[in-house]
Amino acid sequence: MPTIISTINVNGVRAAAGKGMLAWLASTEADIVCLQETRATDEQTRAALAPALADGWWLTHAEPESKGRAGVGILSRREPKAARIGFGSNEFGASGRYVEADFDDVTAASVYVHSGDAGTPRQDEKYRFMAELGAYLTSRTGEFVVSGDWNIAPSELDIKNWKGNLKSAGFLPEERAWIQELLAAGYADVVRSLHPGVEGPYSWWSYRGRAFDNDSGWRIDYQLARGDLAARAKQAVVERAAAYDQRWSDHAPVTVQYR
Repeated sequence: MPTIISTINVNGVRAAAGKGMLAWLASTEADIVCLQETRATDEQTRAALAPALADGWWLTHAEPESKGRAGVGILSRREPKAARIGFGSNEFGASGRYVEADFDDVTAASVYVHSGDAGTPRQDEKYRFMAELGAYLTSRTGEFVVSGDWNIAPSELDIKNWKGNLKSAGFLPEERAWIQELLAAGYADVVRSLHPGVEGPYSWWSYRGRAFDNDSGWRIDYQLARGDLAARAKQAVVERAAAYDQRWSDHAPVTVQYR
């Protein structure tokens, strides 16, 4: 049975719902949509997505303990068999950065990795999160896909201005090495697998300057799959808005169709 999974950092679910997210949900063919940065409580998220929920979407949400930060969710066409918030971390269990849900043929997870800031305590926190998440992900088996905003561009192909960001959070050697460790552990970056050797396709563009118009972006939103699911990835697209004023987030949905 084909499965279509999309991932999108909504940059605030209440704002996104008012700018075009609800229309996108009404038109998408995705079976599962992984959300990051809802920046809202469960109640606020359900209120913002009320029209979509009335249309039949099922919401699994991990609200953040810090008001206005993080928050991840999974929208699905059918109710999951089970769902879990967090991955057993004492430090990050209530941070609203990880949620997963079991369906008949796949377990899907939504993750929001810290943005970080090189050489600061924020970057140290990011590294602690990465260490715990990495240990958990490498222990997973079966048909599993974790989608989200990783806040790491894995290679030079994944960031337009890579030379100018060699010392920037999101493109540090330690961060890129961590992604390579996950790939070596059996995960496949299915978007890159389906778009080998090309720049991008980028999924995030700064609101500053003309980054979007010049396609000066970063590929930091992607899906890592393992098991037979990775080999079943058939098509991957970044749903980039046709114009700057049609964006409802500074990220674009990244959608993968699995056979």
